[in-house]
Amino acid sequence: MTARGGSGSEMVIGWFASERRERRRKVRLYRKHLEPRARRFLRIYLNADETRKPEFYQAVQEASEQCRPSGSSLPPLELEDAQVAEATSSAAMQIVLERSALNKSDRNSDFVTDACATVAVAYHRAAGVYIRDKEMQELGTAAVHLLTIATSWTRITNEGAS
Repeated sequence: MTARGGSGSEMVIGWFASERRERRRKVRLYRKHLEPRARRFLRIYLNADETRKPEFYQAVQEASEQCRPSGSSLPPLELEDAQVAEATSSAAMQIVLERSALNKSDRNSDFVTDACATVAVAYHRAAGVYIRDKEMQELGTAAVHLLTIATSWTRITNEGAS
């Protein structure tokens, strides 16, 4: 026993337990605010014809760029990939919460908010938040795929315009 009343292993176990509780709390919050919007966005995307899909690519690409740390296209060198993913997802989550609080219910506003929710889910998946939640992990994987397609589409479109 240490002078503080616990062994080092008890402190480590307590830390892991608090990490698990925090992760579960986050996943519940994400399920409530992000899951329905991301599912709707992805469902509408999948049902869209090929001429409309670039709207989805542009929306998620812009949301991703807006939420990146430091507002730049490149992450700060001192941040690890998981930290960048966590910071980006948190920024996207904040945008979703703010836009939802406005209670502005029109198609364009919902489309942008749903794009931000999809970006948040994608980056939460990249940050490893959904490790113990298979359903959210699958949704996150779909969101990551869409974000990857959007990034490639944007790059190709920008190169073609040059």
